[in-house]
Amino acid sequence: MAYCNMISPFSLQAAQLDEPTEKILLPPTDSNAEVMEITGYKLVYVNGACPRNYRVYKAHSMIGVIFQHITHWSNGVDSLRYAEPIDAAVGLDEFMKVARVSTTATERPPTEEELLDKEFDALTSDEWERLKRYVPQAKHLVAA
Repeated sequence: MAYCNMISPFSLQAAQLDEPTEKILLPPTDSNAEVMEITGYKLVYVNGACPRNYRVYKAHSMIGVIFQHITHWSNGVDSLRYAEPIDAAVGLDEFMKVARVSTTATERPPTEEELLDKEFDALTSDEWERLKRYVPQAKHLVAA
């Protein structure tokens, strides 16, 4: 009795896993990462030819992505064309700072009614304290 050598999806998948896979999104500390250091930032090449895409790191945290075109740099958050990568990175950084400030300024703490709608496990200790002191106000009562 002859057996056919059948390739199942599982064996194909296992064979692909045995082959070295290309690492993507390498951290700036990886020896294989293409890193460009500029004042205050590290740029890590991701992919692309024109534009080349770089992740921007500041103090070990990624703040966004900038792009190297043939004639200029851009950051994707404004419509400016920058001559140098540092200018594109600073423009991105400034935009992110403003975005964080405006998000923080517009956020308001949830009302007690909104807290009552949350799952108990999701409440913080401060929110529990607020709910302990909360006395609901009777509104629009109708006599029966």
